[in-house]
Amino acid sequence: MLNSKDRPWAAGGLAALLAAAAPLAAAQSRPAEIGAIFTCTTAAGKRITADRPISECLDRDQQVLNKDGSLRMVMPPSLTSDERAALDEAERRKQLEQSFRIEAVRRDRNLVARFPNEDAHGRAREAALEPVRSAIKASEARLAELALERKPLALEAEFYLGKPLPPKLKTQIETVDVSIQAQHSLVGTQQVEVQRINANFDAELLRLKKLWSGTEPGSLGPLPQVGAPAPKPAGPATPSKKM
Repeated sequence: MLNSKDRPWAAGGLAALLAAAAPLAAAQSRPAEIGAIFTCTTAAGKRITADRPISECLDRDQQVLNKDGSLRMVMPPSLTSDERAALDEAERRKQLEQSFRIEAVRRDRNLVARFPNEDAHGRAREAALEPVRSAIKASEARLAELALERKPLALEAEFYLGKPLPPKLKTQIETVDVSIQAQHSLVGTQQVEVQRINANFDAELLRLKKLWSGTEPGSLGPLPQVGAPAPKPAGPATPSKKM
């Protein structure tokens, strides 16, 4: 088995593998280039010279000479199937990273074009928050209405202290309580959405400030997307009196 000295990329990782493979690929793509002389010493110590890569020396360096005997290049050992797979994976990652960089630059430039200053970004934040805030106000108004609806029902239930409530009254109270519970839950969800929107705009503004100050687009990494935190459980509705 070849050690790290025989395989220069074994110690240097994929970067060394890519560097070592480049001259090999070039030489193998032009094995019969005019004037190329390949020479190597086999594992058995035999010196071989040929006009194309030498199969007996695929596990070791081969010198590629010019016609006058001067060294043109050194062709490293051929890659094993595992090494070839590693090289292909490294190339795939390299292309993927390049695509990510291009997309990051495009995204940052679009962000700055959309929000040339903090005022523009602030207006966008308010536009995003407005429908959620309106929904919260509507839910709070509905809660106020439900509280007014429940008040006379609670007063009527006082007359049945120690007795079962009439079915109609019991149903009316339970219906209002369910509606109150639903509205509390809705308000909680809407408040969480306000937090999420603000957190995303805060992160975006922090990035924009760096871009406005001259930071290179695409150099800040991905923009974090803040997920909605878990909503707080709604408070219990006022229980109906069961006498």
